[in-house]
Amino acid sequence: MQLNLNKPICFFDLETTGISITSDRIVEISILKVFPNGKEEKKTWLVNPEMPIPPQSTAIHGISNEKVADAPTFKMLAKEINSWIVDADLGGFNSNRFDIPILAEEMLRAGMDFDMKNRQSVDVQTIFHKMEQRTLTAAYKFYCDKNLENAHSAEADTIATYEVLKAQLDCYEALENNTKFLAQFSTRQKFADFAGFIRFDEDGEECFSFGKHKGKKVTEILNKEPGYFGWLLDADFPLFTKKVLTAIKLRAFNQKLL
Repeated sequence: MQLNLNKPICFFDLETTGISITSDRIVEISILKVFPNGKEEKKTWLVNPEMPIPPQSTAIHGISNEKVADAPTFKMLAKEINSWIVDADLGGFNSNRFDIPILAEEMLRAGMDFDMKNRQSVDVQTIFHKMEQRTLTAAYKFYCDKNLENAHSAEADTIATYEVLKAQLDCYEALENNTKFLAQFSTRQKFADFAGFIRFDEDGEECFSFGKHKGKKVTEILNKEPGYFGWLLDADFPLFTKKVLTAIKLRAFNQKLL
């Protein structure tokens, strides 16, 4: 089944130096852009992470320090990558919890603004886990009856993810063939930031999901403890989380002026 799209969607996969959203870097990114008319474009970039790639990471994705030594940095590629995704929704495998947060950090680090306000995100892994509880390799075999060659290659994983989603639409009548439904279905819990430090409560207001103020409204804490905001900005939190906190503080300040 082909995707029913109102706008392009970019399926993408990252290979990285590790799994830390704040401290690890991208070493490879592959994007498959699917247009509403069915047209597909794809591109893969090797990225110099400007830090050593740990041997245990190289053992997984096969990308060594020597392989990326002459590759451009993410900052050099940021504008080109952004041009691919700026008008599109995003799709991936575990993308809501890993790929999108790391991509956001790299974009902000490169001086490019990044948010999800005008786009949907479809996490094919969440759909798979809700339906079958498996890995991408097993999903590819289960839905497409194919063996995933070159697993942990960004391009192979990206194409497999796209094919799995199309097969899921064929398999489950309960899945609606539109990006908004798939994005909502593949979202586990609604967070204001990608890393999950700030969630929305039942009233749609931002609350902390960690630490001593867990469950309390962000605006309430920032008003009572202004020093806490400074601590958050200086601590080792993702740049996107800090961006969200700053936006909440500015919004609260502007509301006081009205």
